[in-house]
Amino acid sequence: MVCVTDNNKPKSMSDAKEWTAEVENLFRFQEAGYRDEVEYIQVKPGALVDKWPVTGFVKKLQLRDDTFLYYSRKRECLDLEVHKVKVYTY
Repeated sequence: MVCVTDNNKPKSMSDAKEWTAEVENLFRFQEAGYRDEVEYIQVKPGALVDKWPVTGFVKKLQLRDDTFLYYSRKRECLDLEVHKVKVYTY
């Protein structure tokens, strides 16, 4: 569960170095136009983050224009794209 307040701003940012489940989920949020789960919950209050039960990867995200983006239960962040993922620290 993510603790969200109105002034949650990241303190620092770094690029992902290797693939992990956390990097996979960050990739999915960033592909949908959000920084991470914290920003998603701030922008879409009341929206739930659907996750695949087995892998824990994000399953579906609501975009800012109220359309949805669906993801596979398998890994979607290729090794070539890992370095593009931004990891934020709060």
